[in-house]
Amino acid sequence: MSSRICDKCGSEVSDRTPVCPSCGTLVLPADPTLLPNGRSVARKNALRVTSIVVACLLVGVLVAICWVTTRGARGLAPQIAETINIEEVRARAERREAEAQKELGDVYARGKGVKQSYVEAAKWYRKAAEQGHAGAQTALGELCEAGQGVPHDDTEAAKWYRQAAEQGHVAGQYNLAVLYVVGKGVPPDDTEALKWYRKAADQGDGLAQYNLGMRYYEGRGVTADPVEAYKWLSLAAAQGLTDASKVRAGLQQRMTREQINEGRRRAGAFAAAPRRQ
Repeated sequence: MSSRICDKCGSEVSDRTPVCPSCGTLVLPADPTLLPNGRSVARKNALRVTSIVVACLLVGVLVAICWVTTRGARGLAPQIAETINIEEVRARAERREAEAQKELGDVYARGKGVKQSYVEAAKWYRKAAEQGHAGAQTALGELCEAGQGVPHDDTEAAKWYRQAAEQGHVAGQYNLAVLYVVGKGVPPDDTEALKWYRKAADQGDGLAQYNLGMRYYEGRGVTADPVEAYKWLSLAAAQGLTDASKVRAGLQQRMTREQINEGRRRAGAFAAAPRRQ
């Protein structure tokens, strides 16, 4: 059974339904176009965005209160966020420092203090990626997949994701799994998709945990296992993925008390263990 990826929440959607069962978004039957977001393709969801906005508002209120209460004694409050010294970063990047090259790529990708340019971003990401910088490899792969700053090339995207994934970079692992799900740049392969979802999930990535849980829930690429599904869905739900909570609630109705307890035990053991690559 083939699948697509929901552009909104990143969940896998069976070809048998035109609507994402997780978030309700209409998913067209054509291969999805995955858009880069600075970390990984289709990794953000509405809940996370809302949480960030709320957090920013709270920080703003606290800063304002602090400024008002200290103004008389010390004058203006110090600047909260340091401005990036672009020329200093550029100088380090030109000295072939991989981290600075990645940072300069980010500057151009986001237009922070410079004119936004995916071409320049790709240039500096490539320099860092060729030195083995895993974050730059993932970022370059995202540009290749989206065709921004470089020609669209899914095979090239898969190459860079794989190099990052093999270094343990969680976003590279997740993105590579998605390519195996939809068969972009690599042949469709449920076994490989499961492998890379698991590696990302083992590092604590919530969306990878959700998709891995769904595979155990549906028996896709692996023998259906409600206990393992419960474990991974619980871990994803603990990170705020409401879709995982909803699926788990339905799954729980078909599980025995012993199975539920075992699923909880496995989730607890995973949460208590140190993360691994």
